[in-house]
Amino acid sequence: MEYTSGATSWQKVLRRAAAGLLPRRPRQRRPGWSIGVPLIAAAAGLLFTTTATTAGGTALREDRRPQLNQLIEDRREQVAASERRAATLRGEVEQRTNTLAGSDAPIKDQQNRAQGSLQNAGFTALGGPGVTVELNDAPQIDQTQSDASNDDLVVHQGDVQAVVNALWAGGAEAMSIMNVRVLTTSAVRCVGNTLLLHGRVYSPPFKIVAIGDPAALQQALASSEGVRLFKDAVDDYQLGYKETASTVRVPAFEDSTALRSATVPR
Repeated sequence: MEYTSGATSWQKVLRRAAAGLLPRRPRQRRPGWSIGVPLIAAAAGLLFTTTATTAGGTALREDRRPQLNQLIEDRREQVAASERRAATLRGEVEQRTNTLAGSDAPIKDQQNRAQGSLQNAGFTALGGPGVTVELNDAPQIDQTQSDASNDDLVVHQGDVQAVVNALWAGGAEAMSIMNVRVLTTSAVRCVGNTLLLHGRVYSPPFKIVAIGDPAALQQALASSEGVRLFKDAVDDYQLGYKETASTVRVPAFEDSTALRSATVPR
């Protein structure tokens, strides 16, 4: 009897389930997810907008080296034009100074005083016995067959500075790099494997000319630790080093003489 009643009860349950009359399990709410969706959508929209603005209508992975090369070339032309304009203005100043010096004694005296300092200041071309040093990158080699890195195969800023400092220490009276007169205020910098000097860029081989006693200059080069290390790299990686004693010439300094800071020697 109990079995029959139980069966009847189960039959009722099955019929109610088939008819969809049983109570459904309440669905669990996920408040974190419902809040996170709008935030994620907003962040994605901001990212897309920023990317589009940065790209400016161009592909972000676009090769922009041609644009950079053109920019560099444009700047070089601007610098060259400014240098020509500056040279013209210097010529006009000198011409007017000479005109005034013909009738103004104080100006004439100052002009003579300045003329006497031009050579020591590096504003006149000089010639005489000296030494020429050339530094060059190594020839391209198959790096799969060698342990040399790209840095091992190029002339660095420190290499040029080592030669320049050694020549000054050896008593150089005047010096030029890449046929540009250098002074005590000149800075030698390298950008990659190019040389930056007085706002102009030069590619190797780098030629350094110094006027002075050739024997003393060569002795100073031989005693320089930096030059010795470069010569070791010449043997290891076929970098270029050439040292010649002969009669040389260095040009006059032609760049700006403006000083950013100075101190009075004591």
